[in-house]
Amino acid sequence: MDNETGITMFTLSGLNGTANYRVALFALTFLCYSVIWLLNVTIIVTIIVTKSLHEPMYIFLCNLCINGLYGTTGFYPKFLNDLLSNTHVISYAGCLLQGFVLHSSVCADFSLLALMAYDRYVAICRPLVYHSVMSKQRVCVFVFFAWLVPYYLISMGTITTFTTRLCGSHIPKIYCVNYLIGKLACTVSITNTVIPAFNYTFYSGHFIFIIWSYVYLISTCLTSKEKRKKFMQTCLPHLFCLLTLVVCLLFDLLYMRFGSEGFSQSAQNFMAIEFLFFPPIINPLIYGLKLTQIRNRIIQFLCGKRL
Repeated sequence: MDNETGITMFTLSGLNGTANYRVALFALTFLCYSVIWLLNVTIIVTIIVTKSLHEPMYIFLCNLCINGLYGTTGFYPKFLNDLLSNTHVISYAGCLLQGFVLHSSVCADFSLLALMAYDRYVAICRPLVYHSVMSKQRVCVFVFFAWLVPYYLISMGTITTFTTRLCGSHIPKIYCVNYLIGKLACTVSITNTVIPAFNYTFYSGHFIFIIWSYVYLISTCLTSKEKRKKFMQTCLPHLFCLLTLVVCLLFDLLYMRFGSEGFSQSAQNFMAIEFLFFPPIINPLIYGLKLTQIRNRIIQFLCGKRL
């Protein structure tokens, strides 16, 4: 897959200077990736095999965990390979694919979190119509579009990036993202500006909707002890996971947009991978500990009892 300039490979400079401790870094990264798989697969399997958990909230959570595995798979295998290699390069096609996976995973996170916020709003504020509003058919449609829309929007950005004429092949990071590939363009393209701007605005709208729904939920729950208990049990984990994702992404976006020349390379790398480290671990962990039904099913399974 070539572009007009004939560039077929990109160099990644984020791992320069890690030769002295690459083995230790490889071991820690492999451990982290293994923990991510263990936690997320545990939640996914628990929800799938337990019929009582086949409800909208748990279905959305299951998809959130699947998306966590999808996004991290776009980064960790390549990163682990780079840690054992003396050259840190990636093919042009591989760079576009990695950028697509990472971007679409983040966008799908926001879509699924927005669905979870809507589900909690209906469950707490409109409980009498919950089962009609969140029917199995509608849940399937919601989940379908939660995956489809991010894929479509990010694919448009990937296609425009692919058609852009590049004048460089050096990416100052440990992984590829469309924004950094676009910065290598020989000329500024309106399309490469409009599409990312639309995507940022679109998913910022998701964030605003989630925050609004929780502000409304909090004001509603103050009037009822039962609603407060339900909010504390099912909504706080969701809100904590949302804030974790947003904070991690803000660090990465600020790093890409404004640079961080005053930070060491290790600090820059940490800011770059925060959203690939904290949310995939915290999401299944916090839900597994806080949601009683999931926690009880996991304990029963570990104790050898029938689910």
